[in-house]
Amino acid sequence: MSVLRTAGGFSLAYRPRGLAVGAGCAVLALVAAVFAIGSGSGDYPMSFGQVLRTLLGTGDPADEFIVNDVRLPRVATALLVGAALAVAGAVFQSVVRNPLGSPDVLGFTQGAATGALTVIVVFGGGSLALASGAVVGGLATGLLIYALAWRQGVHGYRLVLIGIGITAILTGVNGYLLTRAQITDAARAVLWITGSLDGRGWDDAMPLLVAMAVLLPVVLIGCARALHMLEMGDDAAFALGVRVERTRLTVLAAAVLLVSFGAAAAGPVAFVALTAPQLARRLTKSPGPNLLPSLCVGAALLVTADLAAQRVFADRQLPVGVVTGVLGGGYLVWLLATERKAGRI
Repeated sequence: MSVLRTAGGFSLAYRPRGLAVGAGCAVLALVAAVFAIGSGSGDYPMSFGQVLRTLLGTGDPADEFIVNDVRLPRVATALLVGAALAVAGAVFQSVVRNPLGSPDVLGFTQGAATGALTVIVVFGGGSLALASGAVVGGLATGLLIYALAWRQGVHGYRLVLIGIGITAILTGVNGYLLTRAQITDAARAVLWITGSLDGRGWDDAMPLLVAMAVLLPVVLIGCARALHMLEMGDDAAFALGVRVERTRLTVLAAAVLLVSFGAAAAGPVAFVALTAPQLARRLTKSPGPNLLPSLCVGAALLVTADLAAQRVFADRQLPVGVVTGVLGGGYLVWLLATERKAGRI
């Protein structure tokens, strides 16, 4: 770990390898984003240089329309959703001190899906109502799990076990809602549950951008040091001056909101929140939540997965959730095998 000191006496501790990993993944995410814009859906391919010129404001009117109005909103949504899910996953894994501590496993994405499905099936709401339902469903699930897990504090394993139980219940509820839906509503709901970036516009990206502008400083600046200490255990963190329960509640609330707004923008995209923090930790080889590297890894992972979803099959596009589900599911099996071999499960 290195320390940067300024003339005013302010010091900032940082890990050079972590910064290098974060910067590398950020560059990878931006390069993949430019390729995704240039080779997006439609019959208007653009070169890497064309996309860059257009993004810098020197493209011709046709290129500006294709980039700014058609393709850039989808790519921006992918970057934002990947970053939001990755930070939320890093927070959950740090709080429960378990690599399986992910919104996918703990039930928060299922709660967001339940809220959205209720809006679609019961009320027949549009895109704005669907996004609101996802946020409300995610928050309600978070409050329920926290309340059930509370017993003179929130223990990590208790949170995981209750979250798994809530996930099973909500999966059944979501299945029932799908059986009650009209055929058109059911098709729309299934596509959303799978996780898709198709047809995303600025109205999908902006609420998530605003939420991240508010929540990320809380997590990355306000709570990062305390979150790192929480991984050492509640007693050790309390001895070091951390207000344990207030910090835990703050970071969990921020993570649930990030998951909920991410699901509102692109659906409950599977396994990004589980995989990105683990990849970041393995790349940085550093303890702690690795929040900033996780953010960059998550953004790169989702935009690359969406690029693959558009290009793997020439005749049709896949929902991005299919790609992340296949890759993340394989990673989960490998992780479970590794944890079992190490005697941790």
